[in-house]
Amino acid sequence: MGLRRWLLILLCVGASAGWAADTPEVPGQIRLASEAWNDYTNADGSGLAWDVLREVFEPAGVKVKIRSVPYTRSVGLARRGEVDAWVGSYHDETEGVLYARWNYDADHIYALGLASSPEPTLKTLGAYRLAWVRGYKYEEYLPNIHRFNQIERRGGILPMLQHGRADFYIDALAELKYILGQADDPAVFKLTHIAELPLFLGFTDNERGRALMALFDRRMESLVTSGELKPIFERWHQPYPF
Repeated sequence: MGLRRWLLILLCVGASAGWAADTPEVPGQIRLASEAWNDYTNADGSGLAWDVLREVFEPAGVKVKIRSVPYTRSVGLARRGEVDAWVGSYHDETEGVLYARWNYDADHIYALGLASSPEPTLKTLGAYRLAWVRGYKYEEYLPNIHRFNQIERRGGILPMLQHGRADFYIDALAELKYILGQADDPAVFKLTHIAELPLFLGFTDNERGRALMALFDRRMESLVTSGELKPIFERWHQPYPF
């Protein structure tokens, strides 16, 4: 009986060691890259997304470290493992990275056009000449898109619309509000809601990325169930996406 008990203990210890070896250790920090979006991922660390992601990771002992770079560069940094994830990806937007089950927010996608223009819908959007920032790939997430131009930066969008070089500019609501805030007469323009697109972190495809992604899913499930993220969205005057 004693020998059998000893063998059972050895088997349990061996199984536990094997399980521990298969379970990657969660790092003490997560390195996140993002474009600096106004009141969302500000370069100084303030903003809705940074507040949400700190609430996800830091109570679990993972310090959030941020890096502000243009969007396409943030994707490249994550793919090369120079950061652990980038912020603001649509699901399966890029190959060679990992996507968690949970999104952390949703993009409220609007069309900005002249107030005198017909009001577009998701169904009719493809009939117009569209523009958006390079790298956002809205043609893959919005239906029947045929004519679009990708621009390098958001400067000059209002004159572009006023001079008829595009019918509508497509972007997230927060960015469009910032752009409209620069207009001499905002009443010249009109915003039209188009779609809601869930936002994800794009994790690096390595052991470190898998450990952080697993933690992210566990924490998001807990936070959404408890409603603990709601005050963050309320503080930034943004719709709660869950």
